[in-house]
Formats: sequence, C-alpha cells, structure tokens
Amino acid sequence: MLLSRIVPGLLVNLFSSICIVFINKWIYVHHGFPNMSLTLIHFLVTWLGLFCCSKMDIFSPKSLQPKKIVWLALSFCGFVVFTNLSLQNNSIGTYQLAKAMTTPVIILIQTGYYKKTFSTKIKLTLVPITVGVILNSYYDVRFNLLGMLFASLGVLVTSLYQVWVGAKQHELQVNSMQLLYYQAPLSSVFLVSLVPFFEPLTGNGGIFGPWSLPALVMVFLSGVVAFLVNLSIYWIIGNTSAVTYNMFGHFKFCITLIGGYLLFQDPLSLNQALGILCTLSGILAYTHFKLAEQEEGKSRLAQRP
Repeated sequence: MLLSRIVPGLLVNLFSSICIVFINKWIYVHHGFPNMSLTLIHFLVTWLGLFCCSKMDIFSPKSLQPKKIVWLALSFCGFVVFTNLSLQNNSIGTYQLAKAMTTPVIILIQTGYYKKTFSTKIKLTLVPITVGVILNSYYDVRFNLLGMLFASLGVLVTSLYQVWVGAKQHELQVNSMQLLYYQAPLSSVFLVSLVPFFEPLTGNGGIFGPWSLPALVMVFLSGVVAFLVNLSIYWIIGNTSAVTYNMFGHFKFCITLIGGYLLFQDPLSLNQALGILCTLSGILAYTHFKLAEQEEGKSRLAQRP
C-alpha cells in the first residue's frame, strides 16, 4: 500500500524535474520566449496550483505577514530568473554542473555568516565538485562569459534562497508549501513591476506578442511542470526519506545530462566527461557522509538516558 503511494510521487518528480529543463531549453531555442515573462508565468501557475491543493485539503495555508518574507520573495525571483538565463545561455551540461556548485556556496555562507561547522570529510567532498565544474566549463566549446556570469549569479542567489528558506520555515513554523503559497504571488508582484523595464510587452518577443499556438502550449506546459516539480519534492520528502530523495536526485542528474547531449546535440569532449564524473563522485561522497553523520546524530540522541 505504501509502495503504491510512493511510486507515483517518484515518477512525477522524475518526469517533471527532467522535463522542465528540456521544455524551457526548447522554448528558448525554438520560440525565443522572454525569460522574465516565462518566470512570471511559472509563479502564477504555481500559486494557482497551490490554491487548488489548499481547496483539496492537501495542505492548510497559514497566514503570514508579507513584510516577513519580502527578501525571501526577492531571492526567489532572482534564483529562478538567473537559473533560466543560465539555461538559455549555456549548454545543458554546463547549466546542470553549475547548479552543483550550490552545495559548496551554501557551506561557505553557513560557515562564514551563521558560524555553522562542518566535518573535514564534508569539506573535502567540495574539491571534486568544484574541480569537475571547472573542467567542464573550461572545455565546453560553447563556453561564453555571459552564460557563466548568469550561472554564477544563479548559484549565489539560489544558495542564499535555500539558506533563507530553511531559516524562515523554522522562524515562521511553516512547511515548504505554506511558505510557497505566499511567496509565489509576492514574487509575481515584484516581477510584474520589473518586466516592462527589461522585456517588451507587445510586438515580437513580448509576452502579449503574436505567439504561435505551439509556443503558447509549450509555455503553459512549462508552468504546469514547474508546479509539479515543487509539489512532488514536498510529496517525496514527506512520504519517504532524505536518502530516497538524494539518491533519486543523482539519477535525475545523470538523465538530464545525457538528455541534453542527445536532444540538443551538445558536444561532449573527453575532458568534459571527466569533469562530469568528478563532480558526480563529489556529490555522491557528500551525500554519503552527510547522511552518515545524520544517522550518527540520531543514534547518539537515542542512546541518551
């Protein structure tokens, strides 16, 4: 019975997490839909989806003061916009590996600002992750400075967002869906005020421009899949464990890389392949040591009188 509940959630997460990368890349390559406008649509569809979930009693909204999540909403805008810009301007391989740098940056932020300590084993796993990303980026034939700038900003803002999400959930005593329910519309308001300054509203390339039916279908599909990604992450963590989610994440990482090379003919050199393997080994080692430490911590708590 439990397996029949978990498997659909895993499959939805696998499908949506991989598809969102390929769908967005397809939209940028074949339709040229504006980045910030696509992000705005993602936010609106995510909020609409969460509203439907609340009406179906999947979760209960909790009243929050907007001023307490303003910076979180702004960082949410930044991480989605810069991540999409990285995808738009880089190969899928470089985009995916750059995201792996989020873990080292989070550790730096938590060590430097929050004075959190990490074991030597955890710190050492950051070496192969970083070396692998540098190897792949250096030998990527489609390497460009603008793409790496967006990737770097995406990693920085994403790291800040993830650190702040954890802090806000603890501070406000809410789960991820309750927080996102208020965060998504507030982020939409910020983007609505910014879009006119960076992107055309009408005419060719504008959100209200003469888009073809296939383009509109893909954009709407992208929004639905983005919502499914958020919903399925919450479902997996709530119904399985951190081990399942992390191991499943590594499988998606590999599938996304392979799919990028097959669907978009992204060139792959031997040095890039070595970089990918190097990064993946670091991610696996980090997950192994982190989960081992968590289990050790639980055992110590259980042994206390």
